[in-house]
Amino acid sequence: MSNFWATLPKHFVGLSPMDGVSDHPFRHIQKKYGNPDVMYTEFTCVEGIAHGATRLLKDFMYDETQRPIVGQIYGHTPEDFRTVALIVCQLGFDGVDINMGCPARNVTHLGSGAALIRTPKLAQEIIKAVQDGVEDWYNGKSVEDTQLSDEIKASVSESSKASTHTKREKIPVSVKTRIGFDKPVIQEWISNLLEMQPATIAIHGRMLKQYYGGLADWEKIGEAKKLASSTDTLVIGNGDVKTLEQAKERMSAYGLDGVLIGRASMGNPWVFKGEDGTVEERFKVAIEHAELFEKTFGDHERYTFLPMRKHLGWYVKEFYGASEVRQKLVKANNAEEVREILRY
Repeated sequence: MSNFWATLPKHFVGLSPMDGVSDHPFRHIQKKYGNPDVMYTEFTCVEGIAHGATRLLKDFMYDETQRPIVGQIYGHTPEDFRTVALIVCQLGFDGVDINMGCPARNVTHLGSGAALIRTPKLAQEIIKAVQDGVEDWYNGKSVEDTQLSDEIKASVSESSKASTHTKREKIPVSVKTRIGFDKPVIQEWISNLLEMQPATIAIHGRMLKQYYGGLADWEKIGEAKKLASSTDTLVIGNGDVKTLEQAKERMSAYGLDGVLIGRASMGNPWVFKGEDGTVEERFKVAIEHAELFEKTFGDHERYTFLPMRKHLGWYVKEFYGASEVRQKLVKANNAEEVREILRY
């Protein structure tokens, strides 16, 4: 097995996957200016891909600068997980991660994301299915051997040509989850996951019912690390980490192998270097980000610049007149308008 997790620094700090945020342009900027030790894609629905939703493959876009890069997937159907795990391997990702922590109602009402905490046996079946998908790839299978649509087969085959990872390897399977559904269930839930021997378990220190409110419970994350201490599974903490120094403190206090930073990286890739970008740097990178967003998605069907606007707002803060500039940016329709507003 090619387990990149074992090659990371002893205490690593990565970029947390964030739906609607951590797309290819965002990750490229984060890596270039912050250089997190590991990154994940946004999560992609396995049932959607299995039913021919080719547009979902855009979530798997990445470039070679972003390594190590983990493809994250979610759903509730084991056989679809097996198929999409094969896709993740063929696209050249360094690892594949299963989302068992998303609290969004449109995800959990079908039994996916954090809802899997309530169905531990299904969760185990899903991990096994992903492991089997990785094994399928290692043993010579490809998307051509699946029942996927011709459009998806062609898209995956074409995209895989850009990857430098052409060797068939058993990439590591990991899980990202929460401490519980409506109450903490660390002992039962984490023990259940550990039985499947995932390479890592990343734990957001909130229950599903908290969504992103309240405070993350790092004591519970620490309990999870103790449970895993006699295994080869790494434990990563996540939730409310605002600075690199705070990430280091959390790892030291709870004996964790790594920490993921999410919201604190929005508009601030320098957080991974323990720095704050100057106003000039933020303006420059905001323009670069907008241009890369256009270049990446401009030719896609139903393209719109709207998703980029929130990123622009995150870059513009903590200086005199920031509010006025932000109000203009959230109305921008293209990168040229962004450049004109920021006058760089």
